Amino acid sequence: RADFTEYLDVHYVPGTGEILVFCAALIGGGMGFLWYNAPPAAVFMGDTGSLALGGALGAIAVATKHEIVLGIVGGLFVVEALSVIIQVLYFKRTGKRVFLMAPIHHHFEKKGWAEPQIVIRFWIIALILAMIGLATLKVR
Repeated sequence: RADFTEYLDVHYVPGTGEILVFCAALIGGGMGFLWYNAPPAAVFMGDTGSLALGGALGAIAVATKHEIVLGIVGGLFVVEALSVIIQVLYFKRTGKRVFLMAPIHHHFEKKGWAEPQIVIRFWIIALILAMIGLATLKVR
């Protein structure tokens, strides 16, 4: 609704009702996936699923003109990707590794952190980044 977007100072994109339905479908699918992915996991997401979700989020960000917010909300994914890039570049230049293993969540596993500990801490970080992303929609 235009009045909500005016209050939140969010760019109003007419005719984006379809995007809302698509986002609701993504959220519903994600909730179903997380339900069956709880330990002990019965369903696992592969590269195809994660790449499709990332592409969908990118397309939604571009369509709604909030590309920067996607970088904030997806900051954890950015850190994961950067850890691999840093590891590869540093290893090619020096022959040494920055992390015990890349991406960074494997580094924490090698340091002795339990998988649930890593997952919960990453969820906390993702929640904080999501709140920061939502706050940036209002602060302009």
